Amino acid sequence: MKVLLTGANGYIGRRLKNLLKNQKDIELRVFIRNKNSFTEDKNKNIEIVEGDTFDKDALRRALQGVDTAYYLIHSLSKENYKDLDRLSAQNFIDVAEECGVKRVIYLGGLGVKNSDTSKHLLSRIETGEILSSSTAVQTIWVRAGVIIGSGSASFEIIRNLVEKLPVMITPKWVDTYAQPIAVDDVINYLFSSLYLEYDKNLVVDIGAKKMMYKEMMLETAEALGLKRYLIAVPFMSITLSSYWLNLFTPVPFSVAKALIEGLKSEVTVQNENAEKYFANITPLSYIDAVKKAVFEIEQNQVISRWSDTDGSSWDKKHSKEINDAIFVDRKEADITSYDKKKIFKAIKSIGGENGWFDYDFLWEIRGIVDKALGGVGLSRGRRDSCDLRLGECLDFWRVEDIRENERLLLFAQMKVPGLAWLEFKIEDDKLIQSAYFYPKGIWGRIYWYSLMPMHHFIFKNIIESILENSLKE
Repeated sequence: MKVLLTGANGYIGRRLKNLLKNQKDIELRVFIRNKNSFTEDKNKNIEIVEGDTFDKDALRRALQGVDTAYYLIHSLSKENYKDLDRLSAQNFIDVAEECGVKRVIYLGGLGVKNSDTSKHLLSRIETGEILSSSTAVQTIWVRAGVIIGSGSASFEIIRNLVEKLPVMITPKWVDTYAQPIAVDDVINYLFSSLYLEYDKNLVVDIGAKKMMYKEMMLETAEALGLKRYLIAVPFMSITLSSYWLNLFTPVPFSVAKALIEGLKSEVTVQNENAEKYFANITPLSYIDAVKKAVFEIEQNQVISRWSDTDGSSWDKKHSKEINDAIFVDRKEADITSYDKKKIFKAIKSIGGENGWFDYDFLWEIRGIVDKALGGVGLSRGRRDSCDLRLGECLDFWRVEDIRENERLLLFAQMKVPGLAWLEFKIEDDKLIQSAYFYPKGIWGRIYWYSLMPMHHFIFKNIIESILENSLKE
């Protein structure tokens, strides 16, 4: 069976890929925006097609000869995501029909259309309707609500609120019902859909026990061994709730607002097709899903995170902008007497719970300011305490390029009046650390000059601490 997987670098896609690639009866092809972002499994028999769903020629290359295609694409990070999602889905199903694809499997969100339905959920529903519109291609539309797993946005929000706030002042949306589901169960339903013996379009609503959001918070506290109290108030608006989540959880304001808007209405199972067609799958209970997620985090076994990118960030324009950066702060150190592998290992360990060496408090202040401005802040941390891969987040940075024992390039995702990068390079017998800044307007220049005194101490300390830590390995 020839299978196409889109969104292979995303939260669900990366986990599904790990399952599909080991199936002997499957020829796996992935469709990604930039092949350089697909750094794993290069020795595996995985075919890579580069492009996106807005390019029909690229879609034809991706879908040619495919039996079943997974559609795991959305554009929530873009302002005009509704229009983009609509065009993307239409292009995909049109080309799938043209190429003779037999089945499309789509993961959407639980919910029904009504006056309270959020724009985000409406877009996900519309995507499913477009994919199901073909008379020649069968669509299996799997719909999930709150996904609980290590690295999922929903779990990160709930976990951070529960861990940080012994007493929570909660808005009325905590009384809304939902049917959460473990991420492993989501993957199981998606995988099993490959082999389903059914030839018509099918909507499969999946979820475990129906429960209110406040029950999820209290069960999360129980799983973590914590005692928490919730005080409901009637006056907390969507915007205020979004700022609240932005402040206390890893998600930025834009993501928090999209999620909060979706909490106005219930996201519960509307049909019994999961039990009817997938009777072999018994969803994990909520508290067991939480315990499993916590275990994976503690054991550094997080496969993917909500903040993983789809590869679109590796725009070739970045290399030009780095070269044209108006401001550069560069530090160099002689590493003749050092082990280069240990130096790079120390470089890869920065950030997250490991911190930024002696000036952590300055980084934390910058993170708080960024959160207050609606940015990502430092609370995203890192997936693994000692390993990095292309495209994932590292506090308020994103890994833009990584070449083992040679180079690590981080792109700033905090709120700045311009574009910023932090680069570590090992060249011959030198460790070169460079901070690049491409300012936008006069405020960008004022920003750079105002931080120069702190940069002097921070950047000097980083390179010195990297060398010092490499000796401890």
